[in-house]
Amino acid sequence: MKFAPFLLDQWIQHDSEISLANSTGPGWTIRELLALTGDAARAAEQLTALPLRYPPTPGEPALRQAIAEMQRVPVDDVSVYAGGAEALFQVFFLAAEPGANIIIPSPCFPAHEAVPASLGIEIRRYHLRPENSYRIDIDEVKRLADRRTKILVVNSPHNPTGATLTDDELTELHDFAASRGIQFLSDEVFHPIYHGPETQSAARLPHATVINDFSKALALPGLRLAWIIERDAARREEYLNAREYISVSNTPMGEFLGEIAIRHQDKVHSRTREVTRANLALLKTVISAHADTFDWVPPAGGMTAWVRLTHAGDSRRFCEAALHRGILIAPGDCWGFADHMRIGFGVRPESYPRAMQLFEESIAEWNARAGAHATA
Repeated sequence: MKFAPFLLDQWIQHDSEISLANSTGPGWTIRELLALTGDAARAAEQLTALPLRYPPTPGEPALRQAIAEMQRVPVDDVSVYAGGAEALFQVFFLAAEPGANIIIPSPCFPAHEAVPASLGIEIRRYHLRPENSYRIDIDEVKRLADRRTKILVVNSPHNPTGATLTDDELTELHDFAASRGIQFLSDEVFHPIYHGPETQSAARLPHATVINDFSKALALPGLRLAWIIERDAARREEYLNAREYISVSNTPMGEFLGEIAIRHQDKVHSRTREVTRANLALLKTVISAHADTFDWVPPAGGMTAWVRLTHAGDSRRFCEAALHRGILIAPGDCWGFADHMRIGFGVRPESYPRAMQLFEESIAEWNARAGAHATA
C-alpha cells in the first residue's frame, strides 16, 4: 500500500517572495488570537499554565462544545482531529473493504483520491465542467452509485474551482445517498466563505458526515486542527479507536487557541471574508485584462481560483517562470489538468497588490516567449 506522490504539497514547499499556491486564509498570530478574548494578559497566563498532557482523544470538552454550538449539533457528534488530513483518513480508512468504491468530484483536493485509492478503494468520478460553471450533474452522480458504493464526497466551496452547491442541491444529494445506504461526506473546510449566494452547512442534514478545519476559513493552519461531525455513534467509535493507534490526541496549546477562535468565529470569519473579497477583486481585474491568455469561472466561494491557459499551454512551465519572479502558483498537473493553474487569494492584503504585479510580469514574459516561438 503506497500513496501517490503528493505533487501539490511538494510544489508548495518551494520558497518564494509571495505564495499563492496555498489555499489558506489570512493568517493570525498567537498574540492576535489572545487579544480576541478581551484580556490578552489573562489568556496568555492560561496558555502558559497549561499542563503538557494528552488531551482526551475526541478533543477537550470545551473546544467540542464551542464547535457544537457553532454548528448547532449535539456535542457528542463532534470529535476533533489533527487537521483535515487526519479527519479524511479516518473516514476513508473505515470505508476500506474488498470491492468498495467511493464517488468523488473531478477535479478534487488530491487527498480525496489518493488516500482511498491507497487503501484499495475503487475511485469513481463525477466531472465538474467549466461550461456548466463547475456545477454538479446530479444525474451523473446517481449513475455512478451501486450497492458497493460506500461514500459520496461533496466539497463546497470546492477546491480548486471555488464552485458552490445550493441548499437544494446539497439536500438532494444527501437524501439520495441516505436512501441508498451510502455515507454522505461533506468536506466544507472553506465554509462559510462565499462571494455570492451562501449555502448552509451540511451539519443541518441528519445523515451527513461533515469535515471542517481551522486552516481555511478560520485561517489558522498552524494549529493543525479539524473536526468531524458524525451522527452515527458506531462510526464515531471506530474513528476514535483508529485515532488511538495513529495520533492519539491533539496538543493542549492548539486546542486552547482553537477554542478562542471558535468562540470568536464571527470576527475570524469576517476578516477572512473581507480579505478574500478584496484580493479576489484584484485578481479579477488582472484576469480580465488578459482574457487572451486565460479563461476561468470566477469562484463563488472559498479562496482559490481555477484558471486555464487559453491556448492549451503547459501551466507548470508558466508556474516555474513565475516562481523565478518570486510568486508561487500551483500548476494544474497537481490535479491532472496540465493547462490549468490554481491561484490562491486568501493571503494577507498588504502583499496581494505586489503578487498581482509579479503575476502580470509573468504573463508578459509568457506571452513574449509565445510570440517569439510563433515567429521563429
